[in-house]
Amino acid sequence: MIEFIGFAPDLPDDTPGVILDCVQLISNEHSMIAAPSAAAPSGLGALPAECRGAFSGTDTTGTRRTYAGTVTDLYELSGSTWTDVGASSLSGTSETRWSFTQFGNATVATNDKQRIQGATGSTFTEITTAPVAEFVVAASDFILAFNTNEATYGDQSDRWWTSAFQDYTSWTPSAATQCVTGRLIGKGGPLTAAAMLGKACIAYKSRQMFSGQYVAGTPEVWQWEAIPGEQGCIGPEAIVDIGGIHVFVGEDNVWMYDGTRPVAVANDIRQWLFTELSASYKKRIIVSYERKNGRVWIFYPTSSSSGNPNAAVVYHLKTKRWGRANRTIEAALSNYYAIGITWDTLSGVSGTWDGLPDIAWDSAFWQTGALAFSVFDTTHKLQSLIASGEDSSLTTGDIGDDVGVSSINAVIPRFTAIPVSATIAGYKRTALGGSSENGGSATYSGQKFDIRQTARYHRFTITMTGDVEIKGFDPKAVKAGGR
Repeated sequence: MIEFIGFAPDLPDDTPGVILDCVQLISNEHSMIAAPSAAAPSGLGALPAECRGAFSGTDTTGTRRTYAGTVTDLYELSGSTWTDVGASSLSGTSETRWSFTQFGNATVATNDKQRIQGATGSTFTEITTAPVAEFVVAASDFILAFNTNEATYGDQSDRWWTSAFQDYTSWTPSAATQCVTGRLIGKGGPLTAAAMLGKACIAYKSRQMFSGQYVAGTPEVWQWEAIPGEQGCIGPEAIVDIGGIHVFVGEDNVWMYDGTRPVAVANDIRQWLFTELSASYKKRIIVSYERKNGRVWIFYPTSSSSGNPNAAVVYHLKTKRWGRANRTIEAALSNYYAIGITWDTLSGVSGTWDGLPDIAWDSAFWQTGALAFSVFDTTHKLQSLIASGEDSSLTTGDIGDDVGVSSINAVIPRFTAIPVSATIAGYKRTALGGSSENGGSATYSGQKFDIRQTARYHRFTITMTGDVEIKGFDPKAVKAGGR
């Protein structure tokens, strides 16, 4: 059997187990599987406009709150209803996004347009002493704000601010309160992202990283040092913390950083991915962590996008295999806690047993408070990626050699979960890199594809319907000549 090593279009075409192309196919710990389809939480309506960022946080009492922002407002999920909790006169532009963080019982939000906003379970209000900021991070009893604009220093894309110690509402510089500000000039360019890593805050530019530490009792309060190298992050949402490790998209690779040195993890797809990526909208990449299944999703805009991410690559952390699961989204919410279904609300899902969605009974869809990896689609609705598998396909690498001619008389797929149906299409060529022509085709029957074709090199596309797990394949080849 040839075991699949995942989606790796940058590898040589004859690499054993390479998947050169795939549709809605990602990895689990054992196999390549169909990417999950989306299921809308029962009764949950749409936001009134495009979602420009979403967040779920837990306060000190254990109360969970979920927020979403549009260009002109902020909303909280109350039961199955989005309730307006925004301050008056909120506004934004075609590029503004909401950045959220939790600070004790307060949720803090900013959108690079208004002064930083704060809420403690009620309506967000403007913090009058705070700057305008593009993104914020809760860090060591402070709020850190980046890429700021205010009266004293103006609009400086490399400036950072801290709130007063243990007070998110106070932003007037003072040695007594430890509210301070500074710049991260380095190699130039704006600050693009920031996230905590242990006790340090890692701030990013497009090709530079800085580590900041709280130093009590010093005039600086926060001390920053540049991290060696030219790695950086491409945008504010192009980074995720997977538990003491950052995964982020840079200008030319995807990186992991655990506090020692950045490590590239996308070498097998790097050239393909950055060719696909829109140069105009690359800052809108959204990286999100599907914690339950150990997968990092990178939603990105392609050159055909009008702005929103319309494609995704998915990295399985344990196996280090890549997959693809394209969809157009407005925002991602990796820590959404499901509304769940009760007997009283079941009729809202379907009036009959036969009409219930094809979702496993132990799925987060049914369980109140279960963690459900979710996104907002282009109808501004929250959708949980937990339903049955999408229809999927994969294209293998080339099998053969430059000398011998072989005949394929069957291909046996190693399904660990058999799809509803599957077909195979073969392609053949006389030399690697040469033009190909259509070969045989077959439908899955009797645990195999009865496909017939003769060539020096063989490639196959397997198309599958419904839930599937496929570990590899076994092409049955016999020599048919040589030179």
